[in-house]
Amino acid sequence: MESNAPSSAQPLASDKPGLFARFGPGILVAATGVGAGDLLTASLGGSAVGVSILWAAAVGSVLKGFLNEGVARWQLATGTTVLEGWARLGAGLRFVFFIYLLGWSFFTGGALISACGAAGDALWPLASDPETSRRLWGVTHSLVGLALVGLGGFRLFEKLMAACIALMFGAVLFTALASEPDWAAAARGLVVPSLPDQGAPWVLGLLGGVGGTVTMLSYGYWIREKGREGPRGLRTCQTDLAVGYALTGMFGAAMVIIGSTLQLEGTGLRVATVLATRLEAIIGPVGYWVFLAGFWGAVFSSLLGVWEGVPYLFADFLRIQRREARGLVDLRTTRAWKLYLVALSLVPLPMLWAPLQRAQLAYAVVGALFMPLLAATLLWMNNRRDWVGSLRNGWLVNAALVATLVLFVIVGFDEAVDALRKLRIR
Repeated sequence: MESNAPSSAQPLASDKPGLFARFGPGILVAATGVGAGDLLTASLGGSAVGVSILWAAAVGSVLKGFLNEGVARWQLATGTTVLEGWARLGAGLRFVFFIYLLGWSFFTGGALISACGAAGDALWPLASDPETSRRLWGVTHSLVGLALVGLGGFRLFEKLMAACIALMFGAVLFTALASEPDWAAAARGLVVPSLPDQGAPWVLGLLGGVGGTVTMLSYGYWIREKGREGPRGLRTCQTDLAVGYALTGMFGAAMVIIGSTLQLEGTGLRVATVLATRLEAIIGPVGYWVFLAGFWGAVFSSLLGVWEGVPYLFADFLRIQRREARGLVDLRTTRAWKLYLVALSLVPLPMLWAPLQRAQLAYAVVGALFMPLLAATLLWMNNRRDWVGSLRNGWLVNAALVATLVLFVIVGFDEAVDALRKLRIR
């Protein structure tokens, strides 16, 4: 069967035994979903209510893992993408998602470019005016991301993501350990769920923030790059998703721990610099630079992951709409994939001239609306034996998806209302 598959479906050279080769797609999708907003929400939550909310980082990563497993389950059972599955539910759903994807791409692209600009400015200002420096760094990151993803291929993408992820997790975990928190309280907060006074918004933010939104659909295309198929492929996906989301949970927990040792105020990406400055006072200059380097790794890996993964969705939509070859094909080589990558890198650039907080809030609105849709449709699609056969959901997967659906209806509504309120008053 492999001899008839597109060349990009063949297992890559990086599939040799090794941590990233074995667990790559799961780590890729989890790291892509860890952005500046998640980092700051976790740290501010830790500062506001302490380590008693650590359990929410763990539960949120577990639920996102089950949701992403549903994406893999559908694809490996049917040989088709989730977008093709949605086409079975009616053309209306497909077009609603397409319109949503365009809006999500614009606001998310703008937020990521702004976040990379802020991270670059914090490390090395390019101008005396912080806003000018942020814009210069934002444009630079977007164009460099375009060149690396567009010209380098999937192998280079994996290597770049591995480097950013190592920097991100290494820096944040080092900073959490060096900040000397109350480890006994942290252990209780991790294993004993509680809701402290005024802690509900932070718990909801942690539960909903870790692990990404639309980017989870990219996982299906990335496992195609690894040549995974059928029930055996599902077992591999379950393992690498467990590793990926375990790392995500650790990252979220580490940020809560860091925040719990500091008194933080402020909004937006300025909090990252405040965090670094406060950490410098606790663990010395190394704390300042290590944290900022980890922050840069987090936001740039998210940008690279979105630049690489989201064009697949646009190309897949056009392929389905044109009724071209059914099932998984080499979308990365299509004109649609390349054009959307260019558009994703260039069209959101004017968001650099919008207030940074508005870009982040608009991103929160559009991102919060996707999760209930994915959870509900996966519950329906992956329980149809005539569609998925022996890979139909078991009771544990169904229970997790129902919990995820209920949670993200609550979280999504709360985030959307709060963000719209803030946008209206600014």
